[in-house]
Amino acid sequence: MKLHELQPAEGSRGTRNRLGRGTSSGNGKTAGRGQKGQKARSKTRVGFEGGQMPLYRRIPKRGFTNISRKEYAIVNLSVLDKFDDGTEITPTLLVENKVVKNEKSGIKILGNGSLSKKLTVKANKFSASAVSAIEAAGGKTEVI
Repeated sequence: MKLHELQPAEGSRGTRNRLGRGTSSGNGKTAGRGQKGQKARSKTRVGFEGGQMPLYRRIPKRGFTNISRKEYAIVNLSVLDKFDDGTEITPTLLVENKVVKNEKSGIKILGNGSLSKKLTVKANKFSASAVSAIEAAGGKTEVI
């Protein structure tokens, strides 16, 4: 089979019903909308419930978004263990190695996993377990 021979499956593609194209088409005059009334008109808002209080206004609001919250990209010790011994790990190095997508948000090192190499880690935040694990392996931590 070649690209120019491709065709849709038999019966999967029907012809489009052209509405309002004369009485002989079977869908002229009112174009399949019946007689007069709200549903015969062209404009009704999405989510309009006929004047009843709509669902999006009946359900109460919950919570809020803190505009000063800072999102941190999380990196575990098991990921840092993949780097060579004696490496200085910085946010730019983590972005280059595609460990995190971007360093704009900040990086937090968590103590999940084990670390067997001596590393110098520079990050925005550290958990207490991560600091103790890095220093137990002979490495250093530095808050940026």
